[in-house]
Amino acid sequence: MSLLLNADQLANSPDDGKLVIVDCRFNLLAPEAGRDMWQEAHIPGAFYADLDKDLAGPVTATSGRHPLPDPEGFSRLLGSWGVRPDTTVVAYDDVGGAVAARLWWLLRWVGHPHVGLLNGGWQAWLASGLPTDSNIPELLSACYPVIPGSMPTISIDEVQQGLGSGELTLLDARDTKRFAGKSEPIDTRAGHIPGAWNRPFQANLAKDKQFLSTDKLCREFDALITAQRATQLASMCGSGVTACHNLFAMELAGITSDSGAPAALYVGSWSEWLRSPDRPCEPAD
Repeated sequence: MSLLLNADQLANSPDDGKLVIVDCRFNLLAPEAGRDMWQEAHIPGAFYADLDKDLAGPVTATSGRHPLPDPEGFSRLLGSWGVRPDTTVVAYDDVGGAVAARLWWLLRWVGHPHVGLLNGGWQAWLASGLPTDSNIPELLSACYPVIPGSMPTISIDEVQQGLGSGELTLLDARDTKRFAGKSEPIDTRAGHIPGAWNRPFQANLAKDKQFLSTDKLCREFDALITAQRATQLASMCGSGVTACHNLFAMELAGITSDSGAPAALYVGSWSEWLRSPDRPCEPAD
């Protein structure tokens, strides 16, 4: 299936029981706001995925803010939506795919290939004049057979080793001010991992929050990655969520690591890196 669907394509998808739509709207500073918006109005038939509760596991003393969910729990979640091996899942949000891309990545991580994003998200659906409703779809009692590890991840030790050896290009999806240490609304310290490069996820989008053309994405990522001459490629952000937006954009553009594998996700990201005061940060205190 296509990685990106426009609103009309989604609206005209066959009604054959093989499509599941998931609303991923979420506000980090108001965690219940996304669910409230979904309950008020959503794409007909859309289920809701809560970033904190559904797309992440419990935070620990050493983890980042959004660890990967427990595979068994995620299996039950997918089953409750009626996802089967032949199901196409389409995710959307209202921030250009910044949260929906996390669900895209998680589905790929557990081995489900048929997943894409609604290009332009909720705003594109409304702009097309398509119907919405407030009916809450019924959840099922089922499980989906997951195969965790189907997409690559990179650990904090591997990040340190790869940056130290010069073999890793690490792209940070946070905005420029957070990366530069000029602003930090969420984590305990502003700045970035020494050696990381900034690719704000917003750079993947046009003004209407739809993705740039694949040609433009390819040119921009290729120029950034080629300049580093590293053999490994990974994406990070504050907590492993918007990092998935860069991974999605790279997949759209056909950008892979030297081995041909997709770029890896540094799940813990900045919020995990900060757990130890011994890890260097830029700008330094």
